[in-house]
Amino acid sequence: MTDNQASEAFLGQRVRVLRASKGWTLDQASKSTGLARSTLSKIENGQMSPTYDALIKLAAGLGIELAELFAPQPKPAGAGRLSVSRNGTGQPHITAQYEHVMLCPELSNKDMVPFKTRVVARDFGDFEDWSRHDGEEFVYVLKGTVRLYTEFYEPVELAEGDSWYIDSRMGHRVITLSKAEAEVLWMSTTNPRTTPNLPAA
Repeated sequence: MTDNQASEAFLGQRVRVLRASKGWTLDQASKSTGLARSTLSKIENGQMSPTYDALIKLAAGLGIELAELFAPQPKPAGAGRLSVSRNGTGQPHITAQYEHVMLCPELSNKDMVPFKTRVVARDFGDFEDWSRHDGEEFVYVLKGTVRLYTEFYEPVELAEGDSWYIDSRMGHRVITLSKAEAEVLWMSTTNPRTTPNLPAA
């Protein structure tokens, strides 16, 4: 089993358990999350890797934080908390455009969601639609060169050491311009517990 398949299987099992804990059918979960019933079924059966936007909808619809999709027993909130992700560790989540590694996923009630991402998309058309969700995000280019597309601005090329900060409600997508995939450090302030009425997929 590849890392991608293992990640999809783990996420699918978590979503099924969380849905079952609420006593929901797939139709009820679909109504709550705004994701199609067929999409939820594929996620639960490990047949697809949902996008970051879809993960946010899942978490919001289930009334949990994003980290709880990847950590079976999140640690309770409290003062003086600490979580360490060593090099090469973290919870992977792979999509057609990005290979994400969620950092410090076991810590719940975070004010931001940090992850390291390998950008594999190479063309604007590699995306079905804009990514957009509540919150803000900061991205720092660790390696390679990327092109940031946004809904209201001209595309911007960014190289190692460059960064950007955007309102995540504005449509956005990122592609690599490097021969090898580029890597970025991504931080999103989205907290699904406080993201009501997300639009349907």
